[in-house]
Amino acid sequence: MNINGRSVFELRCGPYLLTLGPRTLITGILNVTPDSFSDGGLYFDKDDAVAHAEKLATAGADIIDVGGESSRPFSEPVPAEEEIRRVVPVIEEVARRISLPISIDTTKAEVATRALDAGAVIVNDIGALRLDPAMAKLVADRDVPVVLMHMQGNPKTMQGDPHYEDVVEEVKGFLADAIHTAEEAGINRSKIIVDPGIGFGKTVIHNLLLIKDLSALQPLGVPILIGPSRKSFISKLLGPGDERREVGTQAAVSAAVLNGAHIVRVHDVERTRETLKLVDAIKNS
Repeated sequence: MNINGRSVFELRCGPYLLTLGPRTLITGILNVTPDSFSDGGLYFDKDDAVAHAEKLATAGADIIDVGGESSRPFSEPVPAEEEIRRVVPVIEEVARRISLPISIDTTKAEVATRALDAGAVIVNDIGALRLDPAMAKLVADRDVPVVLMHMQGNPKTMQGDPHYEDVVEEVKGFLADAIHTAEEAGINRSKIIVDPGIGFGKTVIHNLLLIKDLSALQPLGVPILIGPSRKSFISKLLGPGDERREVGTQAAVSAAVLNGAHIVRVHDVERTRETLKLVDAIKNS
């Protein structure tokens, strides 16, 4: 089925069934880290993290995305043991309190395993199954949805000197290959979501082109997630300041949805929900 240029999908996430397409779904970001670019340290304490998850749910999040390792440009990797220590207690408590799907934002199969055991039902892998050879088998065996994201290089190197001949076609080709690899590993296509990776090995113009031409990813035949929230390309265009970054986030979200995004990953769920009421109404009119 296709609704005004956006395909409709049903996504089974453990006990939850999400319908993607008639309206845009919101993934609320919960960074349990001391050093994430936007909110590092704010929710590093377990109680603060759980309280923020409840706030995201009340504001209208459809998914809570929990991450224990910063992927900001030039960041250093975190050992799996430390990542597990950060995220597992939070996921356990959030799963007890909130009836929403929880995704684990990690590239490590060991972390994903512990997170799924704790109550997560989606794996959000910015490495698109490339950074840990055990990740694909884990996702296939657990039969959980997986987000496959494009990234040039890794968080430590990705913003050194990103270069593309045709960023949209190259990202599309990468994601097509990632889908093929996932299916070869036994992951059902109905469980795959793609993410063009805004800010991950891209210049300002690369990010703008991907948002502008996001509809080019629709022939991949899977849901599209995008995460422009508070990324540096916004402040490079609008100038510094938290309010400018948030205003720019809402503009980027609007453009992405009009061009076919099914899910947006954001920090400010309340403001995004208001934005999407109007944007979805326009798209579905």
